[in-house]
Amino acid sequence: MRASLPWFIMAHFGHHLIGALPMPLMPAIRTGFGLNNFQTTLVTTLFSLAGGAGNIPAGRMVDKIGPSILMTIGTLGVAIGGLAVGLSNNYILFLILLTFTGFLTAGYHPASTPMILSAVEPEKRGRALGLHLFGGNFSFFLAPIIAGGIMTLWPSMGFRGPFIALSAPTAVFGIIFYIYLTKRGGLAQVKIAKERAAQENPPQPGYKRRLWAYLIQMVVGGGAGVSVNALLGLYMKDNLGATDVSVTWIMSIMFLPAVFGGTIIGGWISDRIGSVKIIVITGIIGGLLIFGIRSSTALGFPFYALLFIMGINQAIRMPVTEVFIMGQTPAKNRATIYGIYYFTMSYTGAIFAPLYGWLVPNHYSYEQIFMFSAIVVTVISVVTSLFIWDAKDPYQMQRKQKKGLA
Repeated sequence: MRASLPWFIMAHFGHHLIGALPMPLMPAIRTGFGLNNFQTTLVTTLFSLAGGAGNIPAGRMVDKIGPSILMTIGTLGVAIGGLAVGLSNNYILFLILLTFTGFLTAGYHPASTPMILSAVEPEKRGRALGLHLFGGNFSFFLAPIIAGGIMTLWPSMGFRGPFIALSAPTAVFGIIFYIYLTKRGGLAQVKIAKERAAQENPPQPGYKRRLWAYLIQMVVGGGAGVSVNALLGLYMKDNLGATDVSVTWIMSIMFLPAVFGGTIIGGWISDRIGSVKIIVITGIIGGLLIFGIRSSTALGFPFYALLFIMGINQAIRMPVTEVFIMGQTPAKNRATIYGIYYFTMSYTGAIFAPLYGWLVPNHYSYEQIFMFSAIVVTVISVVTSLFIWDAKDPYQMQRKQKKGLA
């Protein structure tokens, strides 16, 4: 796995270069098309829903035909879609092409995550996922910065410039990764993953209860929380005095912790103490951080520090979540379950965003919406913990079995 993991990190970086653009570019998209908040939030909503919906058939296809084709679609296909988005000349066409691009993004994760997890020892899964997630999070950090630079150097293109410019490297990464997957090294990786999955023991009894509880948390609590991210750029511009370009750079602060190893740290902690404890703790902290954002009145160090801490919390949680799902899923259906998980994860970014966009500023303030989200995230995290607290990761069960034999 050590030999193949750098390839997956590279592919994950390329996969998210385009997907990282819609959220930080929302103020620029609003300016470019002269939209209201509701129309603007539809941008992230349709992109997320399309990507989420595509994950379910993508997961089924991985279980049936293998991962190579799907991962290629998730990189090279996204590059083609991103270029088309950048060339769109009206709002409706932009939404259609962005939705198509979002659907293509679904090919990557349901294929890559089970391969990585099945190819490493159970006690190292958190670290492996943390390293893999580093590639994607580096995109979310770097892409907004590049986008801001492109918009500064190429102001006449507005938000379109970043989509056009970043499509080229995404396509290059997609081609390179496809060559790897269809050659000796990649083929061996696929074979190892299949063999280890076939040898796995069934998941811990009660896994369906835990999976359902967590997926519900993803939709309800995650929806309320992640949708706040969709409003952050608009909030910074409307209430805190940021510009379209400065929003792209400020948003990148949230992804600094992942660049400096946040996902790796999260995976390492998960390998030590188990995933469920971290899931519960980070969920509660997430609600408190949204309350902190709600209380911010100006740009400056306190606000940037909140964004940074939010990034730490999210970075730690990401690999832990995928390890948790791995331990609660039968191997034969794993890609399908991950497809459902990525659907709910994408859905969370969209479920409340258009509602928030309609409510602000017509009926409620940003601060009131953020307060509602903070309460929902905190309460649903506590309730979910009652249903998943007894979860054991596979390596924990193996250690217990070894002690029993000793």
